[in-house]
Amino acid sequence: MSPEQIGLVGIIILLILIFLRLPVAFALMIVGVAGYGIIRSPEAALSKLGTDMFASVYSYTLSVIPMFVLMGLILGNAGLGRDLFRAFNAWLGHIRGGLAIASVISCAAFAAVSGSVIATTATISAVAVPEMRDHNYKDSLAVGSVTAGSTLGILIPPSSILIVYGVLTEESIGQLLIAGILPGLLTAILLAFTVWLQVLINPNLAPSSPLSPVKERLESLKYVWPVPLIFVATMGGIYLGVFTPTEGGAMGAFLALVFCLLYRRLSKSAFSTSIKETCEIVAMLMVIIIGGILFGHFLSISRIPMFMREFMLDYPPLLLIMAIFACYFVAGFFMDELATLIIFTSLFYPLVIAAGYDGIWYGIVSILMILIGFLTPPVGVVCLVAAGITKIKVETVFRGVIPFWIALIVATFIVILFPEVATYLPGLMR
Repeated sequence: MSPEQIGLVGIIILLILIFLRLPVAFALMIVGVAGYGIIRSPEAALSKLGTDMFASVYSYTLSVIPMFVLMGLILGNAGLGRDLFRAFNAWLGHIRGGLAIASVISCAAFAAVSGSVIATTATISAVAVPEMRDHNYKDSLAVGSVTAGSTLGILIPPSSILIVYGVLTEESIGQLLIAGILPGLLTAILLAFTVWLQVLINPNLAPSSPLSPVKERLESLKYVWPVPLIFVATMGGIYLGVFTPTEGGAMGAFLALVFCLLYRRLSKSAFSTSIKETCEIVAMLMVIIIGGILFGHFLSISRIPMFMREFMLDYPPLLLIMAIFACYFVAGFFMDELATLIIFTSLFYPLVIAAGYDGIWYGIVSILMILIGFLTPPVGVVCLVAAGITKIKVETVFRGVIPFWIALIVATFIVILFPEVATYLPGLMR
């Protein structure tokens, strides 16, 4: 068999292993090492395994991940998500559909300090959905707004998946994080507009509520000031070059801890849980990164990316992006987001760069495509998590996210057609 044929067989076997529910990291490692050994030699494959497992994670760049993860977990366990929803509810709840809009904005704000889709979903949905049900909101709108808003956790910085993309492609972590700001705001606005449009078309989805007293609105801001402070301190410092992404993450974790100590919002058990969960999440991400790099080396020597580049570059660059979008769209029906990112980045990143596109922009577009997959049945992992937490039928959740799913597709096409949305701020950094 030629290297290209071995590469194609390896990709098929990888998909089969993922379908069989083998952990993504181990599926990537098995296919990467076995394929490398078949093309080169078993000795070379074992040597690569031994060196890459250490070299992949022995990087100062990766130290940003535990800092941002710890920051998000500390604030989440301190109840910041609940405070954010109550604050936005106090200011927006009197608008028809205001609770759903408050849910979307709360998700965006919590995403700015957590970087996790699942954490955002679990935190906001547990508070927002019961509140909306008490105000006679339809379940589809209540759970749909929270579920869609939660996907912003991997787009608005800090984002662990953006960092993984940066490690796989060797793009600047700092520029990737900053690049997510404007697309994240754009997507949040589109999701909030989707709520408004649904309620305008069908007022029965959400009744109007009385305006909260001024005192209550002002008091609601008491515990949410850490969000803008931490976001500006971390992202602003990275943007201005005051410190590296790792130092920015450390600053964010420190400020989060100071906030919790100042208001006595974090018990010893909650702090211990935050440390434990940070170790678990970081360990999982590191193993996945190792597997992704091993799989990437296998694809490189199989010459699959080179073959695809020679084939696809005869077509217009925009057609290439549309073909990649179609692949992400189909993968969203049945693949995990990290598996999708690693496999498709290894396959398509060289093509995108050869076509003259910016690697930072492509990273943001990839994340937006993954957001669509988060809401796509039958996997739709965020929908399943939201259904489990809220005890609402999965069918209702998927029905509720359809309008927001369309909004995410619109946001993706806006960033594809107007790359400056993603490249403007990183361009200023350069």
